Amino acid sequence: MSLFTSFDINASGLTAQRFRMDIISENIANANSTRNEDGDPYVRKVVTFAEKEHPSQFQKILNSRLRSYSGKGVKVTSVREDNETQMNIVYDPSHPDADEDGYVTYPNVNIVTEMTNLIDASNAYQANLTAFNASKNMASQGLTMGKS
Repeated sequence: MSLFTSFDINASGLTAQRFRMDIISENIANANSTRNEDGDPYVRKVVTFAEKEHPSQFQKILNSRLRSYSGKGVKVTSVREDNETQMNIVYDPSHPDADEDGYVTYPNVNIVTEMTNLIDASNAYQANLTAFNASKNMASQGLTMGKS
C-alpha cells in the first residue's frame, strides 16, 4: 500500500463521517417538525456506508491467498428514511397539526440516539484525522531523510 493510498482511504473516511454528522444534525434540527412541504411529519434519516471499489469474488480469493488486500476506503451508498422506528404520537388538541382526535404525529427522532450517533461519528472522524496526520508525518519525515 502506498502512502498516497492511505491518504485517499483516510480522506474518504473523513468525508463519509462528515456527511453522517450533517444528516444527524438535520435529524436533530427537525426533531419537532410536524409538517414538511407535503404536510407530513419529518422522518428520521439514516446513512449507509460501503467499501469503495468492492473487489470481485475472484479478487477476494486471490488476495486472501496472497494476503495482500488492502481496502480502498469508504463511500456513502444511501441516505434512507427510517421507516422501522415508529413516529411519536402525542395528545395535544390545541396544536394546529392535531388530527380530529387531538393527536399530533411528531418525527421518529430520539435526541439521545442522535447524540450518541453524533459522538460515534465524531470519534470516527477524529480517528481518521489522526491516521491522516500520522501518514502526513511519515511522508514529511521521509522527505526530510531524503534531503540528508
